[in-house]
Amino acid sequence: MIAFESMDLRTSGLLVERLNRDGEQLARRFGLQYKTIVAERANVTRRYGVCFDDGTIKIRLRHAVTGKPLKYSSLVNTLCHELAHLRHFHHGETFKAFYQQILSYARTQRLYQPRPSGPRPGSRPTARPEAPKPQVPVQLALF
Repeated sequence: MIAFESMDLRTSGLLVERLNRDGEQLARRFGLQYKTIVAERANVTRRYGVCFDDGTIKIRLRHAVTGKPLKYSSLVNTLCHELAHLRHFHHGETFKAFYQQILSYARTQRLYQPRPSGPRPGSRPTARPEAPKPQVPVQLALF
């Protein structure tokens, strides 16, 4: 059983409002129309988001394993993915290219701001494999 951190209705509501505002901006830029963006049920763990053919988009606000609230950047990434499904209802190459266009635009608008990869602040360094020792050329003496 997963112990979910509490996310009150007010916080959840504010996140969904912000996603709808950002979603409207992205949809307008790419000529898309959606019905609404809503929070996915907390017990859904198989997916981060889903787009229905009626234009409803559901986005999960919590991590599937830890139950902790997801970072807003992750939510926007999911939003861009689901918005791309409004034009391409599959995961083919045209979908992937369109999704990357939306995500790139979201980045330029500072809606999508992923943290740089690397160790997280306050995390312990992981053990790194030893670097290979440089090879020293061996000279053979021929007698």
